[in-house]
Amino acid sequence: MSDRDRPPVERQLPSEEAGDLLALVRDIAEREVAPRAAEEEETGRFPREVFDVLSRAGLLGLPYDSEYGGGDQPYEVYLQVLEELAAARLTVGIGLSVHTLAAYGLAAFGSKQQQVEHLPAMLGGGLLGAYCLSEPSSGSDAASLRTRAVRDGDDWVITGTKSWITHGGIADFYTVMARTGEDGPRGITAFLVPGDAGGLSAATPEKKMGLRGSPTAQIHLDGVRVSDARRIGEEGQGFTIALSALDSGRLGIAACAIGLAQAALDEAVAYATERRQFGHAIADFQGLRFMIADMATQIEAGRALYLAAARLRDAGRPFARQAAMAKLHCTDTAMKVTTDAVQILGGYGYTADFPTERYMREAKVLQIVEGTNQIQRMVIARHVAGAETR
Repeated sequence: MSDRDRPPVERQLPSEEAGDLLALVRDIAEREVAPRAAEEEETGRFPREVFDVLSRAGLLGLPYDSEYGGGDQPYEVYLQVLEELAAARLTVGIGLSVHTLAAYGLAAFGSKQQQVEHLPAMLGGGLLGAYCLSEPSSGSDAASLRTRAVRDGDDWVITGTKSWITHGGIADFYTVMARTGEDGPRGITAFLVPGDAGGLSAATPEKKMGLRGSPTAQIHLDGVRVSDARRIGEEGQGFTIALSALDSGRLGIAACAIGLAQAALDEAVAYATERRQFGHAIADFQGLRFMIADMATQIEAGRALYLAAARLRDAGRPFARQAAMAKLHCTDTAMKVTTDAVQILGGYGYTADFPTERYMREAKVLQIVEGTNQIQRMVIARHVAGAETR
């Protein structure tokens, strides 16, 4: 079964315009994304031309203001676009999610002048962004980052190393969190760093289990000089900006996870209805039918969870707890569903002739990025039970 054969997902969309948008996205996914996904993931090729197509179609700035080249779309719609793209190829879905994350700081906290100057190119001008928070010694404990920015007249000089950066080495701009003051979260400031800045370089991309088409690399900042006009928000506000961005970014990962899980389910169902054993399609056997029922139920539950969080966000209400829940549930679901899909295909599922083994390898990273699922549980517990007392 190819991704072209995936049945459409039944969706409840807020407008006719949103339905037309999802139809466009599905068409792009089927024509431009899915046909070469397996080959390019195997060779580790990043599909930059696909992102050019997405940019020309107005899909790189969907949840942002049309005044600056965005699409004025609610998160409820934007996330379903991500889901469709991730179902066709996770590298593309994740890439759009990371780009949206990288643009968030300027869109939400930048000055009017900054937004006028930079956002049109970021949202609709073909640029691709990256988000730089993690470091070799500070992943989950992001507030302990060591990259430092020192004031020098009207400029800042940034020195340090960022790690696990999606689009590292190929991004046109980087949203960088650096220490400008005291230790801890209050001493961190955000900067918009051009991809061609002097002193900025990328290490060799990591050799990953999955998502091989999406480059992940360390970024070295060796005395990178940026003007104060590229500081996002106030000095010391960077950690607030970073956490606010991650709340939305977690919803992006949740939507991508459901897209991947849906693709795995569709593959498993197609195989099970075609494969015959003992004179029957294996989809007729109760044990396997129960597996499929559980897979479908968890996917529907995950979709409902991320959409409920998105609707809270769209209404301007707090959604951090629901975002953490959505990220936790949807990525755990993706891991379970892709593993079960491999089981349904049996030996074939373990070969590269079918996409299920790739789906399973890709699902694992979703439980790690944008805050591990252990961190999500800490966030959820903090909201439900309050701060730890010990």
